[in-house]
Amino acid sequence: MILVTRPFLPPVEEYKKYIDSIWDRQWLTNMGPLANELEDQLKIYLNVQNLHFVTNGTIALQMAIRALDLKGEIITTPFSFVATTSSIVWEGCTPVFVDIDPESLNIDASKIEEAITDMTSAILATHVYGNPCDVRAIEVIAKKHNLKVIYDGAHAFGVEVDGKSIFEYGDIATCSLHATKLYHSIEGGLVICKDDVINKKLAFIRNFGFNGPVNFAELGLNGKNSEFHAAMGLANLKYIDMIHEHRKVLTHSYDERLKDVGARRPIWHSAAKNNFAYYPLIFKSERDMMSTMEYLTAHNVHTRRYFYPSLAMSLPYVEHKNLEITDDISKKVLCLPLYYDLTLQQLDNICELIVNRNIYGV
Repeated sequence: MILVTRPFLPPVEEYKKYIDSIWDRQWLTNMGPLANELEDQLKIYLNVQNLHFVTNGTIALQMAIRALDLKGEIITTPFSFVATTSSIVWEGCTPVFVDIDPESLNIDASKIEEAITDMTSAILATHVYGNPCDVRAIEVIAKKHNLKVIYDGAHAFGVEVDGKSIFEYGDIATCSLHATKLYHSIEGGLVICKDDVINKKLAFIRNFGFNGPVNFAELGLNGKNSEFHAAMGLANLKYIDMIHEHRKVLTHSYDERLKDVGARRPIWHSAAKNNFAYYPLIFKSERDMMSTMEYLTAHNVHTRRYFYPSLAMSLPYVEHKNLEITDDISKKVLCLPLYYDLTLQQLDNICELIVNRNIYGV
């Protein structure tokens, strides 16, 4: 059986060294020394100034909305994981969906302005599959209309635009470190911002709003992560370049083997470094996609319809909205297996199945 994803795990003895140190200290959570060390190492690796290691990527988004004191409407994408929208609703704001660009699959920056109203406070855009949004265009729009910008970079660990971390764009950027991601801490997330005042506010929010033993500075929540998760993050960080390189090889092999199967790939940002987080294919029709998925499943190859269905049409707690491109793309996109343990032989087998189904209609 070939799964759609598998988490990378470091040598168990390396992880155990960190666990032994936790046993020695008996400091399990509340931003212990490993959590602080992970933050410091990630700041260096990502070349960012301010970074918070938090419980998960969903909490990261909620903290971002709270730290910017957003109200009213937030313009967002319908082509993303549900947490992008649910975080907006949890924080008492209203998501306003804008259709996506058919090439990048990110929010279409040219359609944002027509969705702005007197109630709009921010734009929350997802770097879909790690592929950067049109950050320059969104910045121009945000400045023109005095809006805040949050980027959901759940998939974008290690991505750069013009040589600068993707997390340096917008007022706040977030990332997921869930076990399914190319770099993970089992469960975890990151909140990154440039403004030192907002950064301090995020620190308060992460820890219930505490400002000292008996004082409170903000309405907070429990966004802290444990030493055990930080230990996995530290152990995995040593291997991130190796992980990235293997995923690059796999991606290029897919590209070569599947170039004539009648499906296309999203267009990557021209000035961005690719992190090879996912391998999505956009088929000509939903029928074609479904027959491919079912054929692969019958041969014990598991794939994922990521993202389907459109958030603008599937969530019971938002007003439904038909968006032509999102509705079309979400029905035709399929993510193939991509992870560190996937071998080139397994990849060849996957491609052979897809090619055979395409040629012979089996």
